[in-house]
Amino acid sequence: MIWLCLVSVGLLAGCAGPSLEDYRGKSPELVPDRFFEGELFARGVVRDFSGKVIRTFDADITASWDEDGVGTLDEVFRFDDGATETRVWTLTPRDGGLHATAGDVTEPGMMRWQGNTIHMNYVLEVPYGDGTLEVRMDDWMHLTTPDTLINQTTMSKWGIDVGEVVLVIQRLPVNESQNQ
Repeated sequence: MIWLCLVSVGLLAGCAGPSLEDYRGKSPELVPDRFFEGELFARGVVRDFSGKVIRTFDADITASWDEDGVGTLDEVFRFDDGATETRVWTLTPRDGGLHATAGDVTEPGMMRWQGNTIHMNYVLEVPYGDGTLEVRMDDWMHLTTPDTLINQTTMSKWGIDVGEVVLVIQRLPVNESQNQ
C-alpha cells in the first residue's frame, strides 16, 4: 500500500511542471523592460505534436517602453515557406506583472517573471487551412546571457499538446541592428 501511495505522489508531482518560484534568484536577472528594448532578432522552429519540425522562421523585433511603463513589441516573422506574419504586443503594467495583448491574441496573457525566467499563458489565433484556429500558448522564456533569451512555447487545443515553438532571441548591438 505504501508503495502505491509513493508511486501516485511521484506521478502527480511529475505532472505539476515548473513554477516561476523555481527560478527565484537565478541569474542573469530577466527584467522585461530591460531585455526587450531596442532591436532584437529571433530564429526558431515550429514543431508538430510528434516533435517534427514543420516550419522554421526568423523574426525582427523592435521593442520600446513609454513613460507609463507600457511596452510595445513589434514583431515581423519570415517563415521558410515564404509567409510573413506581424504581431504587435502591448504590455501594460497590472497586478505585479504585464498584461499582454496583441491583435491575434483572443485571450490576453499575464506576463510574470522571477530570476532569469518569464512565464506567460495566452490564446493565439493561428492560420490553419483556409481559416484560423485558436490555440493555448504556454510560454517559458529563460535568459541565458544578458543578450540571449531562449523561448519554449507549448501549443495546446482542448488540453492536448498539438505543437511547440522554440526560438532564440538576441539583443542586437546598435550597429548590427541597422544592418539586418
